[in-house]
Formats: sequence, structure tokens, C-alpha cells
Amino acid sequence: MARYTKEHKEATRRRIIETAARRFKKDGIDGSGIAILMGDAGLTNGAFYAHFDSKNDLVATVVGDEVSRQASEFAELPPGRAGLEAFISSYLSRAHREHREAGCPSAALLDEIGRCDKETKRAYTKGAKAILDEICVRLAPQDPDSARGTALALYSMMVGTMQLARALSDRKLSDAVLEEGIRSAHAMLAAA
Repeated sequence: MARYTKEHKEATRRRIIETAARRFKKDGIDGSGIAILMGDAGLTNGAFYAHFDSKNDLVATVVGDEVSRQASEFAELPPGRAGLEAFISSYLSRAHREHREAGCPSAALLDEIGRCDKETKRAYTKGAKAILDEICVRLAPQDPDSARGTALALYSMMVGTMQLARALSDRKLSDAVLEEGIRSAHAMLAAA
């Protein structure tokens, strides 16, 4: 039996997480079985259990990783409202709508996360709080807690806007949903 280095095992685990993230966001958590996920990663089904206890373990890991990644990317945006405007433009874009596999885990998976186990919800909540904290700091740098309500409303509206835009078969209507979402987000910023 071949023994792999710790680095090899970690690289393989990372590959499973990254390929599972894309597949989950594209086809959903329930629509992605272990065989498909491992095939995407170029591995056998048997290799799965060397890295994860169960599919639920993988889901919690992927969800936590994805929202943490998103919060880190948000933190790299310009400070203040300029960063929020960049976030809004990128999030409510046609490119984000068309490429769910590369986008926000909330817009792609929120309905399924709501039906997941406690560990997945805990991982999602931790990342969502980090994103909300980034929004609060940009809205009110001197008193971020005072902006919590606006941050919640803004983020919720943006996620819902993207979900609705993706659900519509009428491309013009979907585009209008995105455009109105951008206008509404900017109105929230102006009022804050």
C-alpha cells in the first residue's frame, strides 16, 4: 500500500473541496453525489473517506470554506463605500448570474443550506457574519454596529435579487431584476 506525504494528502483534500464547491454551486448539494464529486476531482470513491467522515462533513467544509473565501475577497476591496459599490456591481452582474459555479455560495445554495445539518449551518453563519461585518465597517467605520440593520437588508436584498434573476427564463426580465437590484442597493447606501 502506498503511503502519501502530509502535503500530498492536504493537496488532495483541497482539490476535493474546490471541485465540490463548483459542483455544489452548479448542480446543488442534493444533486451532487460522492461518485460525481470524486470523479470531478479525478479520484475514486474509496479515496473520499480518507479525507471526510461523510458527505455532510464535506458539505460543512465546503460551505465554510466558500463563505470564508468570499469574506476574504470582500476584505480586499477598496475601503469604505467604494468597496461596497464594487461589491454591488460585481455581485449583481450578468457574469455572476451566468457563472454560479464561480460565484457566491449564498445565491447558489441558500435554500439547501437551510435544510443541512447544524455543522453546515454553523459554518455558513460564521462566514455570513464576516461578510456582514465587512459591510458594516464600510457603512459606518466609526461605529460599525450602528450599521447592522442596513448591512442585513443590503446583503439579503442582493442575495435574493441574484436568486430571482437566475430563476427567470425571460432574459430581459432577469436583466431588469439585476438593474433594479443595483438601483435599490445604491439607494440603501445613499440613505445610510
